[in-house]
Amino acid sequence: MNATDSGINPIYSQDEPTPEQVTNLTGNTLLEFGAPWCGHCLAAEPVLQEVLTAHTSLPHIKIYDGKGKPLGRAFKVKLWPTLILLCDGKEVARLVRPTRAEEVRELIAQWT
Repeated sequence: MNATDSGINPIYSQDEPTPEQVTNLTGNTLLEFGAPWCGHCLAAEPVLQEVLTAHTSLPHIKIYDGKGKPLGRAFKVKLWPTLILLCDGKEVARLVRPTRAEEVRELIAQWT
């Protein structure tokens, strides 16, 4: 898995965790499904950076999603980027295609 200590993960990892690994996560984690070439993902990047800089203790795992990728399908991801907030491996909130920092703050507020 590819969660960073700083809370900000700049790279979509093609080495995605298995659904079982995600289920076994403890505490809070932010999954981000997307692709490095996706225009919506690129547009959301500065918004995410702005918010996640203030939440460095929240692990952030960026997953390179695509057709047939099991984790994205397990979470029923349809559009990128999709942010999924987990608590002990279970989804507690989701945000699709954020465009404003306030949307991401509201998502993360469900964690704090």
